[in-house]
Amino acid sequence: MSTDSSSNARSLQIAEVERISILGSESIVCGFHLVDYIWTDIFTNLAAASTYVLITDTNLAALYADKYKEGFTAAWAHVRPGVAAPRLLVRVLPPGETSKSRATKSEIEDWMLAQKCTRDTLVMALGGGVIGDLVGFVAATFMRGVPFVQVPTSLLAMVDSSIGGKTAVDTPAGKNLVGSFWQPKRIFMDMAVLSTLPPREFSNGMAEVVKTAAIWTAEEFDVLEAGAEDIRAAVLEGQKDGDMAGLTIASRSEAQSLLLRVISASARVKAYVVTHDERESGMRGLLNFGHTIGHAIEAVLSPQVLHGECVAVGCVLEAEVARRMGHLGDVSVARLARCLRAYGLPTAMDDAIIRGLVGEERLRELRPQRLMDVMSVDKKTVGSQKRLVVLKRLGETLEMKPTNIDDSLILEVVSEGVRVNAVADVTQQAVTVVPPGSKSISNRSLQLAALGRGTCRIRNLLHSDDTQVMLAALQAMGACSVAWEDDGATLVVTGNGGQLQRPDAELYLGNAGTAARFLSTTVNLIDARDGSSVLTGNARMKLRPSGPLVDALRANGCGIEYLEREGSLPLRVQHTGRGFPGGHIQLAASISSQYVSSILLCAPYAQEPVRLELVGGKVISQLYIDMTIAMMAQFGCHVERISPNEYLIPTGAYENPAEYVVESDASSATYPLAFAAITGSTCTVPNIGSASLQGDARFAVDVLRPMGCTVEQTATSTTVTGPPRGQLHALAEIDMEPMTDAFLTAAVLAAVAAGGEDRVTRIRGIANQHVKECDRIEAMCTELGKFGVETENLADGINVHARVLSELEASEAPSVHCYDDHRVAMSFSVLACVVQSGAEIRERRCVGKTWPSWWDVLARDLGAPISGSDPAFEAHSDPVKADATSVVLIGMRGVGKTTLGRAAAVALNREFVDLDDFLERQVGQTIPEIINRDGWAAFRSHETQVLRTALTQAHATGAVIACGGGVIESAENREQLRAHVARGAAVICLTPNMEHVAEYLSRDKTRPAYAVTSDIHEVYARRLPLYAESCNYEYLVDKSLLSGDENSEGHGAWALIERDFIRLVQFATGRELNRVDLNGPSFFVSLTAPSVREYLPAKLEALTAGAQAIELRVDLLGGSEFAGADFNDAQVAASFSAFVHKQFALLRHNSRLPIVFTVRTQLQGGAFPASADTLRLQLLRNAVQWGAEYVDVEVDAKAPAVFAKRQNSMVIASYHDTTGEKLQWDSEFAAEILARARACGDIVKLISFARSWSDNTKCQQFVQQHHSTTAPLIALNMGYTGQMSRVLCPCLTPVTHPLLAAAAPGQISVRQIHQARSLLGLLPAQQFYLFGTPIQHSPSPCMHNAAFASLGLPHTYELKETATVDELLPVLAHASFGGASVTIPHKQTIIPLLDTLSPAAQRIGAVNTVIVRDGQLYGDNTDYLGIVGCLQQAQLSAHTPAFTESVALVIGAGGTARAALFALHTLRVPHVLIYNRTQERAQTLCDEFSSLFSTLSVTDSLDAASSKQPTYIVGTIPASDLCVPDSLFNVRGVALDMAYKPKWTPLLESASRRSWHTVHGVSVLIEQGIHQMEKWTRAVAPARAMGDAVLAKYNSEF
Repeated sequence: MSTDSSSNARSLQIAEVERISILGSESIVCGFHLVDYIWTDIFTNLAAASTYVLITDTNLAALYADKYKEGFTAAWAHVRPGVAAPRLLVRVLPPGETSKSRATKSEIEDWMLAQKCTRDTLVMALGGGVIGDLVGFVAATFMRGVPFVQVPTSLLAMVDSSIGGKTAVDTPAGKNLVGSFWQPKRIFMDMAVLSTLPPREFSNGMAEVVKTAAIWTAEEFDVLEAGAEDIRAAVLEGQKDGDMAGLTIASRSEAQSLLLRVISASARVKAYVVTHDERESGMRGLLNFGHTIGHAIEAVLSPQVLHGECVAVGCVLEAEVARRMGHLGDVSVARLARCLRAYGLPTAMDDAIIRGLVGEERLRELRPQRLMDVMSVDKKTVGSQKRLVVLKRLGETLEMKPTNIDDSLILEVVSEGVRVNAVADVTQQAVTVVPPGSKSISNRSLQLAALGRGTCRIRNLLHSDDTQVMLAALQAMGACSVAWEDDGATLVVTGNGGQLQRPDAELYLGNAGTAARFLSTTVNLIDARDGSSVLTGNARMKLRPSGPLVDALRANGCGIEYLEREGSLPLRVQHTGRGFPGGHIQLAASISSQYVSSILLCAPYAQEPVRLELVGGKVISQLYIDMTIAMMAQFGCHVERISPNEYLIPTGAYENPAEYVVESDASSATYPLAFAAITGSTCTVPNIGSASLQGDARFAVDVLRPMGCTVEQTATSTTVTGPPRGQLHALAEIDMEPMTDAFLTAAVLAAVAAGGEDRVTRIRGIANQHVKECDRIEAMCTELGKFGVETENLADGINVHARVLSELEASEAPSVHCYDDHRVAMSFSVLACVVQSGAEIRERRCVGKTWPSWWDVLARDLGAPISGSDPAFEAHSDPVKADATSVVLIGMRGVGKTTLGRAAAVALNREFVDLDDFLERQVGQTIPEIINRDGWAAFRSHETQVLRTALTQAHATGAVIACGGGVIESAENREQLRAHVARGAAVICLTPNMEHVAEYLSRDKTRPAYAVTSDIHEVYARRLPLYAESCNYEYLVDKSLLSGDENSEGHGAWALIERDFIRLVQFATGRELNRVDLNGPSFFVSLTAPSVREYLPAKLEALTAGAQAIELRVDLLGGSEFAGADFNDAQVAASFSAFVHKQFALLRHNSRLPIVFTVRTQLQGGAFPASADTLRLQLLRNAVQWGAEYVDVEVDAKAPAVFAKRQNSMVIASYHDTTGEKLQWDSEFAAEILARARACGDIVKLISFARSWSDNTKCQQFVQQHHSTTAPLIALNMGYTGQMSRVLCPCLTPVTHPLLAAAAPGQISVRQIHQARSLLGLLPAQQFYLFGTPIQHSPSPCMHNAAFASLGLPHTYELKETATVDELLPVLAHASFGGASVTIPHKQTIIPLLDTLSPAAQRIGAVNTVIVRDGQLYGDNTDYLGIVGCLQQAQLSAHTPAFTESVALVIGAGGTARAALFALHTLRVPHVLIYNRTQERAQTLCDEFSSLFSTLSVTDSLDAASSKQPTYIVGTIPASDLCVPDSLFNVRGVALDMAYKPKWTPLLESASRRSWHTVHGVSVLIEQGIHQMEKWTRAVAPARAMGDAVLAKYNSEF
């Protein structure tokens, strides 16, 4: 409202406010836009003052000082018209905690005395907690106490520090140790100021708001839980460009009213508590909920982690203490964590938010004992007794004060691991345990209810990470609205009947496999006609397969693409308005039944009824499919099973039942039942019985009873009594396919099932467990080995050799690595209960996926002695994928950061940011101006601030950032770069040829000279270790490598450097990992010369033909230059590392194949000195930084260190026995070394020596037992006798070539292996064709048959001339059909005969290549690849401008023109012209492809095109009478003509006359044929043999 008492004064804007009483006075005032109200209230209702002192900081002064000065004047004129105004003094302090000191307090007091302030002075604190605490203490002591007013400007200060009268300053001994209680006369909370808060500061304050609701009122907690988005919106609405919305009640939005409600409610609680316990003798301690543990975390991680962030984690951990004590339920803990996360707060000590702020190294400082030590000196501790606020339920505490808690209980909760000790005799114990709701049923019920119509109350829902992910994703798509009842025990879901909308952000699904698979289909139901949605997850989720489901959906017409790894998340789903088409769907269901359930659940909402046919082998986990069908019926949609593997689902909609009760999880129930079995006690699970929907309900009857347990099972309950301890019986063989998730429980019981004659338990039917949260079968083998239990890892199962209890390892408690898998953790906790030494479970929190309170149940209900443990660091992590996080480039000025950064930004479709330019824009001065005016120190200070802004705010994602050369001079900058790496980003150091840099800098005067020295080499030497500690990738920029002369530049060198730098960036960001397909035989060729240059220019291409990778044998490099050198000498080691780096870069520039980086030691048959371990480890780490796709690491003490830091490289963990005496394939040692290798490698390579032919047979048996695509194994024998093992090796076989010296005894070539496999019947002859007409003179048969012969393949290629595609049907269906080339007139008409098309073929609209993939016909197009390859080669040879800076012209508008346009798009040419005699056809083509280019236009003549000066011209018409004007060739360029008859077309003749580089059509024919051959064989084609064959025919005929 406005008031106006003076015609000369402006009207006052007096806010409508809410008052809160504290200590008997309504002195807390809440509202919006309070400046006028504040001064009016002070002048009207507080004692008059002669001087008003406003104290704030520099940040806030810039925003509010003038407003408060103007408001002071205006309010005084209204309240005291005609009376002289008192003084208003303003003191501005530096921001931050450092101002909160005794020194600053003294400065303020001295200044106030100098200003002649007296006891009638009123002091106002305008700021956050620092200003409030400091100014309050000044007011408390100045003149023995003067009145003061708090105007908190941060949310945290509003709800916490400003209320209660606590004032203090910090001392060197600690925070807030000197101060007093001094109550403010007023606390003005102006919500409008919150709009200036950074989002993180808003979250920081919300931690206190959530905390207060959690201890005091369930109703307010419900509001906070449901209103997160609205509250965020209100903060942003608080103050917009002078907008006074919210000043009055009538002008407030709903969101603003909600914000005011939650903040005033929080303030009201604190005011009430302070009123009843001002000096913190009891009740006021309730406000410390989350603070005891939170302050301990803050003491270790501040200032990077804020107070509220630490308190949020502390709240969750202290709630877990309450749950451990039996006072608080799982649901309440889960709701508290979810609410905090909704406000952007972390909820665990290793939360991704905290990890990103402090990095891995700093996070490791957060040790449990250190936290306990900090808590021991906390102000809330009484003597040695720690006290926590214990929740009874959300909104209520156990006591109206903190409760005494034993140290051991707190230690258990804050520990990363848990120690489970042996259980005493519990044979007389009979307990009842109720597991949480089934994860499988919970996830299905959520999706059914969300897609259904009406409201459904879901009871006993599992509150876990997985279900929270599912629920959040469904809400993000607008599928439903939700509410909680019964203190969170009941979820009320109101479904929107299948009406979904596109989410605002990516759907992040963590490692929730069920949610990922279900939602992959659900997202296709979104009702949108454009745009896309992305499903993504964590690193492990990105390795879990989704390929069969995606293939089925794609084939059904859904637009889905893989964004990283083929066959796994992340996925992008395009929305076209067609939804989920439905109809006949074929799905391979032999890996996961979740694929089937995903389609079933969404099928009623398809466009037409779905007939789902399951193909591709035995269907896995049929019971889960049956569960889905049964639940669909409960929600009103019925599925008809029309054959064993075929289902019919009509269209319709789910009708939600009023209530749905989720059955307890049968998989989780196996753990308490197994506890009874292994300890000889009795346990009852009351809500799992024979009538269960879940397959795992059969565990007690099918597994425990045969093992010797007494089992009583009714329809709804199961009771198990175990035999006397140690008398469980082994199971000769059991098929656990109906209950695969329970095999882990069975395996730990089998470890001690030593009763009876045969101690071996053989578990089968669990192949899908290789691809769960981890490779569970491998995990069980590895971890059981720590207990001394022998196992065999099989493709379909596991064999477990039991040991009697007394034989189990007992000298030291085994430390079990859980692989972030809840079932691994719970299974081994059961085994630990009978192991004399107990066991350490390293990752206690991973059980949160399905049973967050498992440790409470194990200790409290089952009686297992447990305690917290602090596991020693173990190097075991999934590969990093930087994803969208910004790439950062560092390195010397002049090395090429800007040029390469721009190229990478274009390739990744990201923004390019030059940090120096960004700095100049931020500061408003050029860098020379800054340095000349303020010096280098000022520039570096600006650089640090700008770097922080770029990496954490302005450009944290979606950019390529090029830093200045000296950015690493600052220790703070280096820490920021390391933190960026810790967030999963790529920081790439460009390593220069310093001679080239020095020459460049001698010419470049755009930047000031170096501050320290004019010797650039000295600067680089000093910076080199600083660069090294700041980056995680390194790229060598040395143009002389491509000329062979240290001081000269190779022709076209920069284009190659740019191309291969983009390859590294693609690799580092996980976009293109360049990995070998391990689904079939593959080969890597081993280079054995002392220098890569010996294979250049022509040998390398020839010797890699038929291979999928190339091995750089570092131990064989160097030759005479390093012969006899002491690699332990630092200078020699540095010199050799630099030499190897050049060799690596040279190989990368000359081959597109993945590199296998190997440093083989003399001990394992190589040449590298065994004594030079330090250098070897450094070289292996370098290989990871250089972007080697594969790093071969010998299985020794160094291997874990390389594996832990492998980033996106894959580690081949290798062991070589050059004698064959130790590594014998049927020995225990073979199994042992395999287990050791798998613990430190992605791929295992075991090499022995064949002493007899039978060694090959044994090797093959070992491979069959242990190799799979998810756990690849290279296993073979060296020596002449062992050559057959090389023929039979399943993947990545090392090979040689006639042009090479063999790297190992018995090594053979690709050609020899193919010939041998053909003779053995392992490589059947296939028939390849050319389809089309007329084709009699085609050179394709010569070309492809030459390739097959060169590679030793038994295949043939011939012509199949036909005018209609109908004649092709029997050819395509024949068992020997291997693939085909397609030419006119069938490039379009063949498409209906194919199963699927490549994205390129779809976009071009034509197929020229047919590939057989997994029994399906796959259509592709290599015409465009032929154009791309030829233009790239021409660009390098002709040294023409970069494609990204050029204009291109396409002549023609037919099918070949379409391929040409797609090729130019692939090359990222921005501007393209089309010329065609029939302009209408050209315009049609232009309209179709215009979205691919910055500009795509039609030119009406070639003369008109000349004005655009095209650099690249592609002719696609055979018109011999085409008139090509010379003006078209005014600039240097490349002309390519697709016609190869005649050799010199009019286009090429004209171009040649003007000295343009020309590419003949026959060259494109060869290039596209090479791509065809590589797609058919999945190996490098023998390009020389293919080209020679074509040219021989071509030259003889033309």
